[in-house]
Amino acid sequence: MRVRAAVPDFLPVEEIRRRAGALLPGIDVVPAPTAPGRYPLEEVEVLILTTFHALPAEDVARMPALRFVQVASTGYDRVDLAACRARGIAVSNVPVANARTVAEHVILLTLALQRDLLLVDRELRAGRWTMAPGASELHGKVFGIVGMGRIGRELAARLVPFGTTTLYDDLHSLDPERERALGLERVPLDDLLVRSDIVSLHLPLSDGTRGMLDARRIARMKPGAVLVNTARAELVDAAALRDAVTSGRLRAGLDVFPTEPPDFSDPIFRSGNAVFTPHLAGVTREAQARFLEETVTNVLRFVRGEAPRYRVDGGGETG
Repeated sequence: MRVRAAVPDFLPVEEIRRRAGALLPGIDVVPAPTAPGRYPLEEVEVLILTTFHALPAEDVARMPALRFVQVASTGYDRVDLAACRARGIAVSNVPVANARTVAEHVILLTLALQRDLLLVDRELRAGRWTMAPGASELHGKVFGIVGMGRIGRELAARLVPFGTTTLYDDLHSLDPERERALGLERVPLDDLLVRSDIVSLHLPLSDGTRGMLDARRIARMKPGAVLVNTARAELVDAAALRDAVTSGRLRAGLDVFPTEPPDFSDPIFRSGNAVFTPHLAGVTREAQARFLEETVTNVLRFVRGEAPRYRVDGGGETG
């Protein structure tokens, strides 16, 4: 079976080629889904993608033999699922590899803002011994988690030793025993925004979640509150967020942007009220190893004629 993997060059391409090739001989590792490779595009039967590549309908049409798309990430919103469904192409993601990685990154961004890390680092590098009298502990703060999936649950567990009051908003409640163990209270989103000192987003991008944090909802947040987004930039109204951060009303920890790389002329990048990372909240050596293992295992299931796991196209096995 002709398998192609689109791997951007900032990932360890040779290691991925070596490890994947040991189990999938003949795998075609290329820098982009439609780039020239070992196999003609029209012969590719299995396509492996990362979150850094899109698969629009026009590219699906260029692969008439395509039968399975494996997205080696949690997010899969850049794949045209409708085009795949129309052709009967199975699509899977890997929702189990980086939940704790992202949860740790949320803590990192939050503490960097709470303790004025960037300010004091910058001052010391400039030869100035500057105190940070506005620094604040995480203990005792109200932390709101929007979306209580795998990442949300991992984050909630990591907040327990910090002694936060942790709220969450989700379509479904956790079972009461887990809520008690994690010290969680489920509340409507608008209430969560009003009460929280820190808000962290953990939702997939869909028609229902796009722009859900609009100007009205951002205005409900506490003055000086922190918004952390390691999910998708499109969950938030970019103009409203820019206004809130540059005016000093909110602080933000952002790992995702409307376009990537972003427009660095955006005034938000000149604000001292934000900290940024380049869409790497889920990227560690350990997480990448888990993604690779889960991806290759699932592709092997498909190649052997078994039902792939973690289907996101509405058919077959989902977990």
